[in-house]
Amino acid sequence: MVDVTRSEIRIHPDPGRVIARPFLPGAPAFGDGPSRVHSIVERIRAIPPDRAEEAMSALRAGFQGRHHDLEKTWATNSTAALALAGVDEDRVSATMRDLIGAYFTQEYAIEAAAICNPSMVPAPGTNDGEFVMSMRAIGEGHISSVEFRTGRVDGDGTVDLDPPPATLSTGRRRSPTYTTEEFGTRLAESDPDPVIVSAILGRLGDHFSIDDLDKAISEVGRDGVSEAALAETRHLVHWVASSNYQLEFGSGEALTQRVLVPAGPADSHGMEDVRWVRFSEDDSTATYYGTYTAFDGTHILPQLIETDDFTSFRVSTMSGPGARNKGMALFPRRIDGEYVALGRADRENIRVLRSRRTRHWERHEVVYRPEAPWELIQVGNCGPPIETRAGWLVLTHGVGPMRRYAIGAALLDLERPEQLLARAVEPLLEPGPDERDGYVPNVVYSCGGMVVGSNLVLPYGFSDREIGIATMDLDEVLASLRPV
Repeated sequence: MVDVTRSEIRIHPDPGRVIARPFLPGAPAFGDGPSRVHSIVERIRAIPPDRAEEAMSALRAGFQGRHHDLEKTWATNSTAALALAGVDEDRVSATMRDLIGAYFTQEYAIEAAAICNPSMVPAPGTNDGEFVMSMRAIGEGHISSVEFRTGRVDGDGTVDLDPPPATLSTGRRRSPTYTTEEFGTRLAESDPDPVIVSAILGRLGDHFSIDDLDKAISEVGRDGVSEAALAETRHLVHWVASSNYQLEFGSGEALTQRVLVPAGPADSHGMEDVRWVRFSEDDSTATYYGTYTAFDGTHILPQLIETDDFTSFRVSTMSGPGARNKGMALFPRRIDGEYVALGRADRENIRVLRSRRTRHWERHEVVYRPEAPWELIQVGNCGPPIETRAGWLVLTHGVGPMRRYAIGAALLDLERPEQLLARAVEPLLEPGPDERDGYVPNVVYSCGGMVVGSNLVLPYGFSDREIGIATMDLDEVLASLRPV
């Protein structure tokens, strides 16, 4: 048995951690009547100037200490509301614009329901035990966002966490430059009209912007294409385009202030279970990739986050038969010149995926099937493989009787990761007596740990409630695995 040390650290969900997000109630009424936004704006504009000043003073006193740059948020939301209401922003006083912005803003407690399923990676530019840890924060409506903590692991395995800031920042959403080949591959999986898509993409260069895309769609529309067919294709094209985006944060915002909230249609109902890896490029630079499950309220699909510094994040859709279901995790370097990943396209078995690109995955092969009693329902990975002298250490999760989750391990060959070398006889980590109860009972689950010295450090969520951190001796873990 492996000796597991549970840290005294417990990260609890805090309903006081809130973000300010747009609140635009209602939609245009049937026929030509005004929308709710228009009628609300008109009621706000009827407030006397002195009452508006008093209201803004009270709002600033009551809410500014809870948010990062709330004035800017109010200004952004005011602009959006006035545009929807058809009101010229320049004809509205500054105080009234602020008040309109406040009315069309709401607080959202991002971790009011739970905080769970962490992923830990070495911090950018360091190799001394400093780490970045992401967490799945679950709020109202079971919508998941991505939060961050920072800290360090000492040589003896002691973990220290930096205190989180009082306020959070959601950054700024931007449209990226698209690659025509990758965009077309992903779009083809949505089964659009191939003739119309070919006509649109044929008007674009190798790379294009959202404005270029809209111009191409308009040009195709003038070529006598069926209005209904073009409308359906336009919807699919914009769905794919909007699901690829960038989030930018200011350099003055602490990493632990930053929160990634769903910003595209594919992840509109949640960014779940990010598995981060510090990927070593061929020139020895590092890129951080995070694979996560995007949920739109009905469908799930894996998506990719890419960043160099946790300040600018590119979010992309993925395509190909290997990019299915939940739980993709990239290896930390290329093997034979290819990107390699773990996945579970068939919902039950762990597969090894290979590709020349990070966003398209064709080839995949089963490497690990349920075998032990504690994993017979299904297996999956608990984060990216960790390179050791003995092979690729893969932390696994298995689902057993009473839908109980436990964490095990497997060992893959370094040069041919499709070859399974060894697997755990017993789980490394099971729900403790004080970890069984929560939103989803009897679960321990991780999205990735790291090795510091001789220690394997494994943050984990339990029962979709809270987060704990376990450490164990790496050599003990490797020695506990049974050769196959």
